[in-house]
Amino acid sequence: EVQLVESGGGLVQAGGSLRLACAASGFSFDDYAIGWIRQAPGKEREVVSSISSRDGNLIADSVRGRFTISTDNAKNTVYLQMNSLKAEDTAVYYCARARGYIVTMNKYEYLYWGQGTQVTVSS
Repeated sequence: EVQLVESGGGLVQAGGSLRLACAASGFSFDDYAIGWIRQAPGKEREVVSSISSRDGNLIADSVRGRFTISTDNAKNTVYLQMNSLKAEDTAVYYCARARGYIVTMNKYEYLYWGQGTQVTVSS
């Protein structure tokens, strides 16, 4: 059974940092891209970043230079380091597994989703 469990969300002041973690299980970690997707109230889901050991990584323009995605393959875990947080980063952050190993910023390519973790940035 595919499982994705996020952790690390919380409340932080603008300019602060958080690190999200996504623990994956139930599939071969090296064979799939994992993405971080966020959804702010009243807005569409937005792919923030995507990573795959076989295809590299992508990051959205809106967070480039502030967010970094990485993996610990020994732990089957994907991280999202978020620095210089802004109020507009407030959202529920989900990690999700893509249909294959190719990294993608298309949210419809992600077939399995975690339960999400809330990130709130106070201004």
